[in-house]
Amino acid sequence: MPSLPPLDDNGAGGKFKPQNRKKVDQHDLKKMAPVQRSRYLAYEDPPKEISDAMGATKKRLLEKRRVMTRINQDLPEEEIDERDKHAKLIGQLKAAEARNRLRIMRLRYQANRAQEISHLIACQPTALKAVRLQALVPSYPEREDRRDKLDKLERVRVERLLEDAQGLLTNRVH
Repeated sequence: MPSLPPLDDNGAGGKFKPQNRKKVDQHDLKKMAPVQRSRYLAYEDPPKEISDAMGATKKRLLEKRRVMTRINQDLPEEEIDERDKHAKLIGQLKAAEARNRLRIMRLRYQANRAQEISHLIACQPTALKAVRLQALVPSYPEREDRRDKLDKLERVRVERLLEDAQGLLTNRVH
């Protein structure tokens, strides 16, 4: 049975390596839109400086791993377990801090958005337009609870405002 010729994988270990089919010169590359340029460059080999930096980083990590294994071989097993527990605890604390930062950022964004929407509603020329904008663009994102948020008095007031065809109740004097 004849053997198949080896695939030309350019040292990728038998894996498919995506690459650009057509070559674009620097002048045309600069003319491209940013999104198109980034899509093109995603399949290009990185510049030599970046490749060198990546190699240096991998080398530094391997060296650090070797040093850590040498240190761990000299330590008793209890101390290694204690270090692992400590590293795990530090990781959990960092994750909790990151979650808290995200929560605070989300709350700050929601508060700023609600303040902007409230300002837009307050700047409407008529109360009718303000009520419509408030109904269409809620200050805070709606939760699963979709019940009526108006009590009986507010509901009567809104219905009276909506029925006011001439704008007698809603016109504001500047």
